[in-house]
Amino acid sequence: MLRYCLKAFYLVSLLFLLNSCQQDNRYLERLNETSLFNDSMQQLTDVIVYDIFSPPVASRVYAYPTVAAYSIMQKTYPEKYKTLEGQLTNFPGITDINDPNIIPNLSAIHAFLLVGKALIFSENKIDEYRENLYAELKDLGLPKKQFEKSIEYGEIVAAEILNWADTDFYKQTRTYPKYTIQQDDKYWKPTPPDYMEGIEPHWNKIRPMVLPFANIFNPPPPLKIDMDPNSKFYNELMEVYEVGKQVTEDNNDSEEAKIAAFWDCNPYVSHHKGHAMFATKKITPGGHWIGITKIATEIAEDTFDEAINSYLQVSVALFEGFISCWDTKWNTLVVRPETLINQYLDEEWLPKLQTPPFPEYTSGHSVISKASAVVLTKIYGDNFTFDDTTEVKYGLPVRSFNSFMHAADEAAISRLYGGIHYRMAIEYGVEQGEKVGDYISENLTTLSNSQEVAQN
Repeated sequence: MLRYCLKAFYLVSLLFLLNSCQQDNRYLERLNETSLFNDSMQQLTDVIVYDIFSPPVASRVYAYPTVAAYSIMQKTYPEKYKTLEGQLTNFPGITDINDPNIIPNLSAIHAFLLVGKALIFSENKIDEYRENLYAELKDLGLPKKQFEKSIEYGEIVAAEILNWADTDFYKQTRTYPKYTIQQDDKYWKPTPPDYMEGIEPHWNKIRPMVLPFANIFNPPPPLKIDMDPNSKFYNELMEVYEVGKQVTEDNNDSEEAKIAAFWDCNPYVSHHKGHAMFATKKITPGGHWIGITKIATEIAEDTFDEAINSYLQVSVALFEGFISCWDTKWNTLVVRPETLINQYLDEEWLPKLQTPPFPEYTSGHSVISKASAVVLTKIYGDNFTFDDTTEVKYGLPVRSFNSFMHAADEAAISRLYGGIHYRMAIEYGVEQGEKVGDYISENLTTLSNSQEVAQN
């Protein structure tokens, strides 16, 4: 009887130990989940929306935290990923992982959140998210020593990335003079309803990460602003007017109206009713493509580090795309269709979408969408079918695409349907974005040669 009792005791003890080991490893399972990084990126997007960052500034907020996370993954898997030293302009690299107690995934999340926090206004939202996450990990059995060492390393890397970010000329441009409105019809002017000042007229002074300089991919000069009914420009202006009028009159039922609304991505749309005014906050164009990247990582069942690699490629494409596009915008200063239509054709005409506050040529959404699609296609392939749920939380339905290029082309033409761009800005914007994306794909190599072969 005693022998059987002892045997039963040992079995119970063994089961208890096995169960304890399983419980103790739950924090590692959580830290290996790709959804952990996706959720952290979504938190950053939510703060970007809340703080109403402009599209160019939002691209910067995405890029630096992702570089921090990728750099830690590269130190963790040096055989799989290539260092960013020598690839990103003036990038100094980061400190090596030198303690076995460091959990790289936790360090990557911590560095990502710290760098992101330094670039936004609502720091408390990042802090709250981070505190809740760390409390969850501790409840799952994360040992104190491993937590402390991982956090310490994340802080070191975050400081190194932020020191590098401080040299990109962003802070200096905060003090540069605003754009002075020029009266000639051909020049951009603030548009209704708020007549806001031009956003980031000096963004081309920001240091690119991969491009050698901002104007490397200058598109052809825009059409001459010519109100002669026989001119090519006038025909393009009339196209915006007629298409915009039709889309506005169809009461949101047409495919064109749905496409325009889906790709609006205006971070601040103001609404006026009598003397009352309120605003709608939404994701930026870059935020939409970050959302598409999340969807791609889930469909492909990417690992934690693979997802970060994809986000790195896209965030750099966005950052470079906005620098390239904004250089063109503020050097050409092309007037928006709304301004000329109201002045010469129909003073009551309104575009389907609210005209954003910066010059027209080239189309920013066209540039960054194509650049993002190029790098995503390199990672996931040409025929990557997906349902784009990015806009669901902003009250818009799901749209389906058979490739990233399909989505980018729709994003580009949406600007005509929305009444905010001439065709020339869209078509040359697509070409500009493709060149940016191709350049990044060729000059930012993250996977080792063996990993590229395996991926292909």
